[in-house]
Amino acid sequence: MCLQNADLVKDDETLEDLQISNLQLIQKKDGFRFGIDAVLLSDFAKDIRAEKMLDMCTGSGIIPVLMTAKTNIPEIFGMEIQEEIFDTAKRTLELNNLCQRVHFECGDIKNAVEIYGKRQFDLITCNPPYMPAGTAVKNELDTKIIARHEVMCTLEDVISVGAMLVKQHGHLVLVHKPSRLADIICLMREHKIEPKRIRFIHKQVGAEPSLVLVDGAYLGGHELRILPPLYIFDETGEETPELKRIYGR
Repeated sequence: MCLQNADLVKDDETLEDLQISNLQLIQKKDGFRFGIDAVLLSDFAKDIRAEKMLDMCTGSGIIPVLMTAKTNIPEIFGMEIQEEIFDTAKRTLELNNLCQRVHFECGDIKNAVEIYGKRQFDLITCNPPYMPAGTAVKNELDTKIIARHEVMCTLEDVISVGAMLVKQHGHLVLVHKPSRLADIICLMREHKIEPKRIRFIHKQVGAEPSLVLVDGAYLGGHELRILPPLYIFDETGEETPELKRIYGR
């Protein structure tokens, strides 16, 4: 018998309406909370055909949960190293009756090949920590430090492990800071992942990009597309029509 919402959501947690397919997400009030980058990543990856996908560094499970509504992928997996956050994600699956389709593993992505085996996934997504280790603010919670900083895994870990897990011509899709784009492209090519699509995210027209979405294919052909930029706000400060579409507003 399924538990009621009140039994699944703890006192130090909130229940977020994802505004799509009646999905809800459990998050810690004071812990790391998902942002626009995860939502944009799921939209960027949704049209890639896959039978089996993995979201590395899944956190609250936001990307796998969104992908259940945006795609027909029958098997979706997520991996999270923090036990407390993993527990929250598992309860989100039960809350949304997704336990048969989505499967979460608590573990280190550096052990993912041992857990899942090589060449298992058509699609791998990741919203990895952006900041170098050692740059954390002292009063940050440990969960926030791990989510934001390369403490438990690096960009190279994500790409090298992804390259072992993904099938031939399968896709590794990342969201990151534009300042790391050169590193992303170099690491992808080093591990035989060919960048196929890049899209920059700007807060508004005229601003430098604040995020970049990168889609690479393992043993893919040499053809890279730079997609039109995505703007979050228009000149009046209102959300752009594309952002409203992505959020279902």
